[in-house]
Order: sequence, then structure tokens, then C-alpha cells
Amino acid sequence: MTKKKPPGLAGPGPFEEDDPSPVPAPVPARKPMARATRITLFEREVRERLSRAALDVLFARADVLSEGQRSVRGGKDGYFGSTMLTMDLPSLVDVLRDACDAGTAHRLVALMEADGALPRRIREIAEREATRIAAARLKDVRTHVALRAQGAKVFIDVDVEAGL
Repeated sequence: MTKKKPPGLAGPGPFEEDDPSPVPAPVPARKPMARATRITLFEREVRERLSRAALDVLFARADVLSEGQRSVRGGKDGYFGSTMLTMDLPSLVDVLRDACDAGTAHRLVALMEADGALPRRIREIAEREATRIAAARLKDVRTHVALRAQGAKVFIDVDVEAGL
């Protein structure tokens, strides 16, 4: 049993079994690309920067290890110590959308080094730890920060020197 064809379609279609030699329908010619006659005033670019919310999570969950002591150098009381923050990315897989692997750790370090607001945040953590260990108010605090990625972990090392 065969179906009736709608009016205007006489004969078998191009892919029906009754047709001994199927002929594909011709492809319409494409229009040429439009020529640009005007230019844009603004260029657009995609930039990548650190998410402030993710940084809050990273610093809240970072392992903080500090050591130091009060000592006298050049006849002046001072504090000399260091603070190390360890950010273990695989432990954050439950809150981070990105892959928590070595590649992400290296990318994170590169973006941290370029972030202008991050040194102040790191310095505040190191000063707070130094004040806790020295059990005194610190003056003229000087810090040196080094960031590195090893595997899927990010290490932030801060050397602290201060007067008492």
C-alpha cells in the first residue's frame, strides 16, 4: 500500500525505492561575505582574574604554619620569623568548579603574582601570626613573600622582620 502524494508532486521522490538513479537537489549558491565599511570604536578582550569569593575560600581553608622568635640585633629588640600558607586544591573540589590539579595550581600562582590587592592580604595574615607569636605589638614590619606551586598545592612563604 502506498500513500497518496500531495498535489503538485508528480512522480517518485529523489530517495524513494522506485527511483533507479537518485539525483540530489541542487545547492543554492552562497552569497559573498559582506565587506566591512565601518570599524568599531571599541575593541573587546577576554581577561582572566581571580574570583574574590574563591580567594576568600582559599584563605579561609589554608593551612597556616608560623614560627619565629624575639631577639636582639644591633642593640634593638626585634621579631624574626616566617609564616607559610598551604592551599591544597584537591581538598577544595567540593566548592571549586575548576579542575583542582597541578595546571590550575600553576595558573593560580601566576594570577596571584599579578594581583595588586593580594600582597596586602598576605601581609596582614603574616603580621597577625607574628604578633601572636611575639606576644607584643610590632613596629616597622617588613615582609618578603614568595609564591610557588608544587603539584596541586600552592605555597605562600612569608618572611617577617619587625621591631618591638
